[in-house]
Amino acid sequence: MIDSGDMRVPVVAGDPAQAGADDVVQPAFSAGATGHAACCACCRPRPPLAEALARLYIDRARGRLPFFARVIVPCAPEQEAALAAALAADPVTAARYRFAGRLPAQAGSASSPSPSARCM
Repeated sequence: MIDSGDMRVPVVAGDPAQAGADDVVQPAFSAGATGHAACCACCRPRPPLAEALARLYIDRARGRLPFFARVIVPCAPEQEAALAAALAADPVTAARYRFAGRLPAQAGSASSPSPSARCM
């Protein structure tokens, strides 16, 4: 259940061909990309997805990117749990974004994003 007061940007897993005008496609996701667990939070490198989402958020806030309402991360269904964990693992990312599940499959969807979708 999604809290209607949750102002974080939804991140969904799915086919980038389903991206609309208010979506941005963020392809940088690898299920195995995590920081080294033995280090403290101040020196541990941030995962690539957290870095990419931070750049998106800052560029949107500074007006360098048009407003987007949702981020679509292309990934296989078996990677969804890893995507949700990656979003929750980084405190800054978790404050800005929330995992919102998977896009429903569309019958006969094309393999390319809609012309209005932005891909980073």
